[in-house]
Amino acid sequence: MSKNIFVVAMSVLVLTACGTTPQRQTESRATPAPIEDRSTDDKPVGGGYLAGDGPGANPPANIDAIPDAIPVNEPLHRYANRPYSALDKSYTPLTQTGNFKQRGIASWYGKKFHGQRTSSGEKYDMYQMTAAHPTLPIPSYARVTHVASGKSVVVRVNDRGPFLHSRVIDLSYTAAHKLGITGSGSSEVEIESVTADSRPIARTEAVQSVPLDPVATNSATPAAAGSNVFLQLGAFGSKEAAEKFLSEMRGKLGETGKQLILFSQDNKTRVHLGPYASQIEARNSREALRSKLGFMPMVNLH
Repeated sequence: MSKNIFVVAMSVLVLTACGTTPQRQTESRATPAPIEDRSTDDKPVGGGYLAGDGPGANPPANIDAIPDAIPVNEPLHRYANRPYSALDKSYTPLTQTGNFKQRGIASWYGKKFHGQRTSSGEKYDMYQMTAAHPTLPIPSYARVTHVASGKSVVVRVNDRGPFLHSRVIDLSYTAAHKLGITGSGSSEVEIESVTADSRPIARTEAVQSVPLDPVATNSATPAAAGSNVFLQLGAFGSKEAAEKFLSEMRGKLGETGKQLILFSQDNKTRVHLGPYASQIEARNSREALRSKLGFMPMVNLH
């Protein structure tokens, strides 16, 4: 009898324990957005088109001093100009530069895509004058004008997009900043393709190149002799500050086969490294320099 009572009591305890054991919830994950979709319905936070977007933690000291892209003749990318589809829509990129005009809404992207690979294979750098367009050739160049203010910049197209919300072009953070549209997240612009031959670019003031003591600098490689392509390492309000920074750069870089020079422009003394045989060579050198310097130099033409 007592044995039967014991068995019944144990059964009740087991059933009670099972009834109070928490049930494991099925994990659910949001479906990731397609790679081509770099947009959102969220309202901008801090000015970015994407919520929470904006400049990085250590932006250049004077973003306004970053020069526009300067059109040069470059071969078209082998793959980035083929017909493609994105979000159930087909696109046929142009294969000739020039003779293109368009008006529409431009947006911009900053740190959320900084360092990610573009359609050209290059890494997106929000501090360069670049843009993404659905059909303009890659690479090519375009003048983008802010319709409301009349401000304009020249950018290098090296990526595809945008694909949603009737936007016509995605600008780098720096290009949007110079146009004055970072606060609104997007704005109406006019796009006009430009070429190395047309170059409808406003000329800057006459500049003065001030080489350092030849004994103290590295000599330029013969292939780059006479080139006007340099990498800008810094820009300063005083020559003394620029010289101090140049000395630091010489210690970090060591032997590079390039010259470190001071370059005066727009009341700034800039520290340049070069010359490089082409813009492509200069861009390819930036990644290696970034690991040494801790920042990404900018391509600059004298």
